[in-house]
Amino acid sequence: MPTRIDTDYLVDILGRLLAIPSPTGYTDTITRCVSEELDRIGVSYSVTRRGAILANYRGAQEEGARAVVAHLDTLGATVKMIKPNGRLELVPIGHWSARAAETTRCTILSDQGAFRGTILPLKASGHTFNEEIDSQPVSWRQVEVRIDGDCADRASTEALGICIGDHVAIDPGTEFLDNGFIVSRHLDDKAGCAAMLAAMKAMADARLATPVDVHFIFTISEEVGSGASAVLLENVVSMVSIDNGTTATGQNSRETGVTIGMADQVGPFDYHLTRKLIRLCEENDIPYQRDVFRYYRSDSASALEGGADVRTALITFGIDASHSYERIHTHALESIARLICLYAASPVEIARDAQELGGLEGFTQQPTGPSPHSADEPQR
Repeated sequence: MPTRIDTDYLVDILGRLLAIPSPTGYTDTITRCVSEELDRIGVSYSVTRRGAILANYRGAQEEGARAVVAHLDTLGATVKMIKPNGRLELVPIGHWSARAAETTRCTILSDQGAFRGTILPLKASGHTFNEEIDSQPVSWRQVEVRIDGDCADRASTEALGICIGDHVAIDPGTEFLDNGFIVSRHLDDKAGCAAMLAAMKAMADARLATPVDVHFIFTISEEVGSGASAVLLENVVSMVSIDNGTTATGQNSRETGVTIGMADQVGPFDYHLTRKLIRLCEENDIPYQRDVFRYYRSDSASALEGGADVRTALITFGIDASHSYERIHTHALESIARLICLYAASPVEIARDAQELGGLEGFTQQPTGPSPHSADEPQR
């Protein structure tokens, strides 16, 4: 059992992923990067038309396969309008606040090349606007991109080749600290992708035997809601999403160990799969905590909405200031990578799941009696 995760590799691949701009809709480069990494690890894969990656770690059987999913796309923005002053009005890609965008450095990804700039409030100078810099509203209409070029008016900006609809990538501002903390934008969900790659490397290096195929899926449109809606193969019966768990006030997530999502805004995750993951943590001394997220959804929701009849679960790394300037700890990523390896190698316990339809024989049962020691049916 590959219980040791190569932390140096995990941190290195995370740094490489964070350095590649990948706002939703502009993910070709990061798809190529991850595909090349899978070649090095030695895991076969296929790429969909738009660039989602389906890697397959071969197990003893194809039917009843498991899936582990994380997303490569990040938040960003799109050029809404070139303003008369030559600056750019934006609309966000994904759901994030203009407050988190103020004063960030960015890259405008034009067909004619990349241009650097800064997202600024409309009233950015206290020497000009005095106290109005603190009283102006917070919204995407209240910020604009100042391009680092001769762009004094609309015509000069258009002359550069910048157009309405161009993607704007936000600088990550990544810092890896000696105490294990990682501070960066876009840790959601490149940290999850890095943990998944570290687990795959550990499995491949150890030639880990798994009872069924394990599909490791990298999606490219989770931030806009579609995510895993059309990437699961028919033989997949369970799916574990890896994403961030918020450590804000009122949440139970932590920046260490694995935070297991019990429910999100869509509803509860699969009872049996979730409790199997909890049991694997308890039996293998992986610190964990449970949490419920009111304003959150992941690739699991998009898969179910896309019509997949699969059991779903969510494992997360605790993250502070999600969808802003985020912070996590390597301990959580190592814990998640360990749990992925354990889940991949664990025995199949609901054999009936391999059938699309069936009778009650082998069907699961949840405890209904008053005793806290009531035995659960096997969990996949």
